[in-house]
Amino acid sequence: MLDMLGLDSTSEAVYRAMLAHPEGSVQDLCEQLGLTETTVRDALDKLADLRLLRASRDVLGVMRPVSPELGLELILRRQEEELVRRRQELELGKAAAARAIAEYADLRPSAPAAPATTTQRLVGLDAIQATLEVLAREVADECLSVMPGGAQSQASLDASRPLDEAAMARGVSVLTLYQDSVRHDPPTLAYARWLTERGGMVRTCPTLPPRMLVFDRRVAVVPIDPADTKRGALCIHEAGVVASLVALFEQTWHSAIPLGADRAKDVESGLTAAEQELLRLLASGLTDEVAGRKLGISARSVRRQMSALMERLDASSRFEAGLKAAQRGWLA
Repeated sequence: MLDMLGLDSTSEAVYRAMLAHPEGSVQDLCEQLGLTETTVRDALDKLADLRLLRASRDVLGVMRPVSPELGLELILRRQEEELVRRRQELELGKAAAARAIAEYADLRPSAPAAPATTTQRLVGLDAIQATLEVLAREVADECLSVMPGGAQSQASLDASRPLDEAAMARGVSVLTLYQDSVRHDPPTLAYARWLTERGGMVRTCPTLPPRMLVFDRRVAVVPIDPADTKRGALCIHEAGVVASLVALFEQTWHSAIPLGADRAKDVESGLTAAEQELLRLLASGLTDEVAGRKLGISARSVRRQMSALMERLDASSRFEAGLKAAQRGWLA
């Protein structure tokens, strides 16, 4: 019952037994539950780590169970702290990647030429497509891709299909991140399902880092300017930069959900992750247009979703909605 809170069935059984008989010894627990002493002591260690046990103030060296109300509150608080920590790590990763990309975006043709094996500046869709075709033919183990912006253009999907198909036919692992909003775009959703049917892995997330493709964790292709992909792309072989991009991908991947799963709503607020992210983005001062770009949806969709949230919060303005959402802990 409590496995989602980090408490396995054995530890839960020991915790319940201690609540019923707080004066019982380890031996009593073994006999009552039919468990070995090693198993009971392991469970006691887990309960202590989760702060469900604390030292008795009456008997030195004896641990007593805390009340279920206090225990669950402590567990939830610990998980909230972990979520905050992971969000901070993700933001730091995004910032590091942005700095790395910006550093190479300043390259100019007049500057001293970098070694051909380090960084290449790709100008024009033809140059980008030609480089991707070469990398797709050479990739041996893994291709990681981040595709922000919500619905993908049909031209982009058509250009990607033969490259992905050839790579997967050779046994290459293809991992792709889309935004949650693609679940409502039939062409992109169909392509994502096509990928998974052929062995690829697809996950979605409310917001994503800048667009990237990483081949065998040794070379990456990123836009020169994430806000204007028409400026071209950079093909980077620098090990440090590629490692930073891989770390950013993995952080986002772990917080995303598989394509076939529904993004569950938060139990307390009843919000989806996308709705929580929309509230957070607008509360930070972003306009509808900018928030929409980050979520891969139109400004009209932003306004429609915000109107629905205001109605749920019984708020007459966005400012009031923000206050009420913060009071309910929806912006944490």
